[in-house]
Amino acid sequence: MSIALAPFISTPSHIDAPPVLLQSRFLRPLPKHIVSITRKRGTFSCPAVITCSSSSPHKIVRDRRLDKHVVKQNNIRFVQKLKTLLLSKPQHFMHIQVLYKCRSYLSLHKPRSILLMIRRYPTIFELFTIPTPPTPFHATGSLTQLCVRLTPAAASLAKKESDLKKCMSVSLAAKLQKLLMLASPYHRLLLSKLVHLGPDLGLPVNFRSRLCNDHPDKFKVVDTSYGRALQLVTWDSDLAKALQLRDVDKSHGLIVDRPPKFKHLRLRKGLNIKRHHHEYLIKFREVPDVCPYNTNVDDLVKVSIEAEKRACGVVREVLGMTVEKRTLVDHLTHFRKEFGLPNKLRGMLVRHPEMFYVSLKGERDSVFLVEGYNDKGGLVDKDAISLIKDELMELVREGKRLRRERINGEYGNQIFEHQLDDEYCDDCEDGLDDLFQVDDASSEDDVDVDDDESEDEEEFWTADSTLSLKSQNDLADSGPW
Repeated sequence: MSIALAPFISTPSHIDAPPVLLQSRFLRPLPKHIVSITRKRGTFSCPAVITCSSSSPHKIVRDRRLDKHVVKQNNIRFVQKLKTLLLSKPQHFMHIQVLYKCRSYLSLHKPRSILLMIRRYPTIFELFTIPTPPTPFHATGSLTQLCVRLTPAAASLAKKESDLKKCMSVSLAAKLQKLLMLASPYHRLLLSKLVHLGPDLGLPVNFRSRLCNDHPDKFKVVDTSYGRALQLVTWDSDLAKALQLRDVDKSHGLIVDRPPKFKHLRLRKGLNIKRHHHEYLIKFREVPDVCPYNTNVDDLVKVSIEAEKRACGVVREVLGMTVEKRTLVDHLTHFRKEFGLPNKLRGMLVRHPEMFYVSLKGERDSVFLVEGYNDKGGLVDKDAISLIKDELMELVREGKRLRRERINGEYGNQIFEHQLDDEYCDDCEDGLDDLFQVDDASSEDDVDVDDDESEDEEEFWTADSTLSLKSQNDLADSGPW
C-alpha cells in the first residue's frame, strides 16, 4: 500500500478556495479515493492518495531446504574448476607454476594460496614432483617441478562421468534440439551463450566440437555475424510438447473425492502471500495455457497475460531440462532475446512463487523449478549425472574428515581449530565463482553483461575431456600452455 501526495498550488489561508491541482501527462492520474489530511486552523488541506501497486517488488521468502543446494555447490566450486583444468590437459596434470597463471579462471586472488587450497582436498588432488627439462649450464634453479593431478578415485569418477555422457548423447542432443525449437523465430542459438548453460544441462565439456557435429540430422553449426551458432535442421513434433504438470489433487492427499469449495493454489511449505497477489495467481492459472513451442512471441502483445504465460512456460521448459532443475538467473538473461523473455525477468520469476523460487545465496541469484523438488527439498527425479555429483561430494567430505584427523593427531584440538580459521573453514563459502559461470556479477537484476573471462573458459570447453587416462609417469606436458 503506497501513499502518493497529489501536486497542487496552495492558496492563502484566508481564502476559502480549494487548491488548484496540476494535471500533466508525466504524472499519474488522480485516483478516485482521496483521503484528506486536515491540519490546524490556518493551514491547508493536503489530499493524500492511497493506491495499491501490483507492479511493486514482492518480498522473497527464503527456503532453507532449497538454499542448501546452492551452499553445497559453493563448497565444491574450486574442485570443479581445477578438475576441468586438469582434464583439459592430455596428461591430466599441471605444473604449479603454470597454475599460478590461472588465478583469474579459478577466481583465486593472491592473498589466498593455491597450494593451501589443493591440500584442502586430499581425496581429489595430489601433489608430485617431476625432474626439470635440460637447462643451460649456467642456469640456476630447482631440479624438480611440483605438479598436481587427480587422485585415482577422482580420476575413476571423472572417467565414469565421461563414459556416461557418451552413452547419453542421444538424450543430450534432444535437449539441444528442444532449446533450438524454443528460440523463435530463427531457431538459432550462439554457441558462446550455450557454454554458460551447458554444465546445468549436463552437456560434456567438448559438446561444441563433438555433440554439435555428431547429429547433423537435428542441428548444424553455422557462421553468423555474432559468431558461430547452432541452427535447427529438423523440427520434431514429439519434442514440441510442454512439460506436464504434477497431479495436484494426489499431492494434497484428499480424503473425499469432490471438487474443492474454494480455489486452491499450491505453494511451498511456509510461504504466505498477500491476498491481491493470491487472487492474481489464481486468475493467471485460469488463463488458457500458451504452448512455448508453437507460439511465436511476435504474435503476442509484449505487456499481456498471454506473453507472461508463454515466458513462464519457456523458463519452465529450460529448468525442466537441467540436471538439478535449477540454474542462474544470469544464464537465462543471456537468452532473453532468443526466447522472447521480458526485460525484467527476475521480477517475473519472483512474481510466480508457485512455479519458481529465486535463491539469494551466493554472489548471483539462482532460480529453482519448485515442482522438481519435494517438501523436504530433495529432487523428485534424480538422473545418473546428479548421482555422480553426489559421489564427488562424498569424496570431498571424506577428504575433509581425513584432514581433520591428521591435524588432530599432530597438533591437538586447540591448534586444529586455530588452523581451520587460518585455512578458511569449509563450512564458509570460498568466494569462488561456479564452474563455467560468467564473472559478470552486476547490481542490476536483468542486465545481460558479457563475461570478461569467457575466452579463458571457452578454451577448456573445446578440450576433449574424454581422453583416456594415461600413465602418470609420463612427464611430457603437451598442453595448450
